[in-house]
Amino acid sequence: MVHSRKDLQYCEELFRRFYSIGSTTDGGVTRLGYSPVEDMMHEEFIKSGREMGYTDIADEAGNTYVCNSMDDNYYLIGSHLDSVVEGGRYDGVAGVIAGMMVLRWAKEDNLQVPVRVGAFRCEESSNFGCCTIGSGLITKEVYKQDIEGLMSKDGQLLGEIFEERGLNIRPKKIEGVRQYLELHIEQGKVLEECHTKIGIVSTIAGPVRYNLYFHGMAEHSGATPMMMRKDALCAASEVILEIERIGQRESMYQSVATVGVLYNKPNAMNVIPGSVQLGIDIRGIDTASLGRIESGVLDAARNICEKREIQLIEEKLSSIPPIEMTKDLEMKLEKAARELNISNRIMVSGAGHDAMSFAAICDTAMIFIPCDKGISHNKMEFATIDDICNGARVIYEHIRRENQ
Repeated sequence: MVHSRKDLQYCEELFRRFYSIGSTTDGGVTRLGYSPVEDMMHEEFIKSGREMGYTDIADEAGNTYVCNSMDDNYYLIGSHLDSVVEGGRYDGVAGVIAGMMVLRWAKEDNLQVPVRVGAFRCEESSNFGCCTIGSGLITKEVYKQDIEGLMSKDGQLLGEIFEERGLNIRPKKIEGVRQYLELHIEQGKVLEECHTKIGIVSTIAGPVRYNLYFHGMAEHSGATPMMMRKDALCAASEVILEIERIGQRESMYQSVATVGVLYNKPNAMNVIPGSVQLGIDIRGIDTASLGRIESGVLDAARNICEKREIQLIEEKLSSIPPIEMTKDLEMKLEKAARELNISNRIMVSGAGHDAMSFAAICDTAMIFIPCDKGISHNKMEFATIDDICNGARVIYEHIRRENQ
């Protein structure tokens, strides 16, 4: 689809407004949830809405909304403005920009339909080890209750942060959402390699997350014979490789298993590692496969630690089942893309998104757009303005058709 120059310029201008906020020296961005930098992103979002004559509101969890109407039966187009540490500039931001594009087109066409664009707090798990906090709290998602004890990277409890900011860790449930629609970069290579412009998400993979703690004995690396050691890092290394093997075995069910966090103590050249923490992320769309990976990982860790005389402590952080998007909405977005002559495919999402929180309370759908080489959570993350406009136009066309 060919977009007008003014549409491309407006989309580019919105992206430029956010560009420098949270910039890091190596070219990426760090915008942690419930931090002053994330606040700056929300302030810029609100400012951009006011300049277009829209209303803005905030809820008790700190999420912000730009609205063309205060009617209580509205379309909600949402995403997030926080990032991982040293992340990219398109993850989340592209979805908020797409919502602003929809508002603009509705205004130009005099389409009298209530639309709100939502920017949800702390979608990434980088700051508190827990994802989709802002959206999860306002939808009363069961997995986001009793989380005031989560600690940020700088040592603050989430409950304390909420109290300092005048927020409510148990906010009232969001009301009036007719449909929730979210655009996001794919964070994978499928669309690019298949030369497809739009992905319509059918299912979001369920994450199961663990911390495993290995406690051995920190001793002098030169004076302790090899057969007398209790090396926590060697035990953890065996477990890491076993997790990879289990993940590969279950990959036929579109499941994955990753060790993304490793803390080694005392982390000194001349000391045998005495304690290690592993952060494990298991994801998939098949519940049985997720269960096999989880039990397989724990069994392997227990056996390895018993053999090496290492103490193992297991901490389950979260377990969310795969979440289905609304089939009827999936079909309507597919039809809108087809009418606009924009190539599309039905696909699953391996990554979690705010849409997971809304699926239980309203009709919910997600659209993916391509990202260069599938790279995400990285300073090299990139999506074209044209593709953002494609995704936004599909959402707008769907809303317009429903309200003709």
